[in-house]
Amino acid sequence: MTPGARTMEKDASRVVVWLVPVDAVHPVRATTERPHYRLVQRNKRFEPGLLVVPVGSVVDFPNADPLFHNVFSLYRGKRFDLGLYQAGSHRSVRFDRIGPSYLFCNIHPEMTGVVLALDSELFGVTDKNGRYSIAGVAPGKYFLHVWYENATPESLQTLQRQVTIEDGNRTLPPISVKAVKPAPAQHKNKYGQDYDPEALKTDY
Repeated sequence: MTPGARTMEKDASRVVVWLVPVDAVHPVRATTERPHYRLVQRNKRFEPGLLVVPVGSVVDFPNADPLFHNVFSLYRGKRFDLGLYQAGSHRSVRFDRIGPSYLFCNIHPEMTGVVLALDSELFGVTDKNGRYSIAGVAPGKYFLHVWYENATPESLQTLQRQVTIEDGNRTLPPISVKAVKPAPAQHKNKYGQDYDPEALKTDY
């Protein structure tokens, strides 16, 4: 699939576009066996910060930092708590619920990330210039969907449309995503409490 999405922002990355065949008889199932994905914890960051997977995929969370982490997601999407685990080890989660799961660390409040589980294997993520590509798209009719973290659900709903992919024309129409100002990067720990400033001074 030829690149074809743009936004009005200077940095137009992290916009997800996916296609669902109009005549799909069976949606993507969470029980389908899939390869594992990796979301690494390194330098007190999630790498990548946004990971897109088909629903039902297993994501490994290896700890590549020389300290402990406790990855959790309790706000939306797949809810889980991996507990405290040390450098060099990893935990895994099967994302069997469609939609975004917002990731945090119970020790390091600066760590945030998103796993977006889709009901499709045909998806692409934009770069800073708003360009993306989707591999393996056969000619046919599809429903086009868009997701962006800093956009309202209502505005994303208006971007859904039906598109036709032909052999001679595999370019999707331009997409303009209206971004809203993101909320301050503050969140509670897994207990619903503020992070303890004294605890943050430890070597964890």
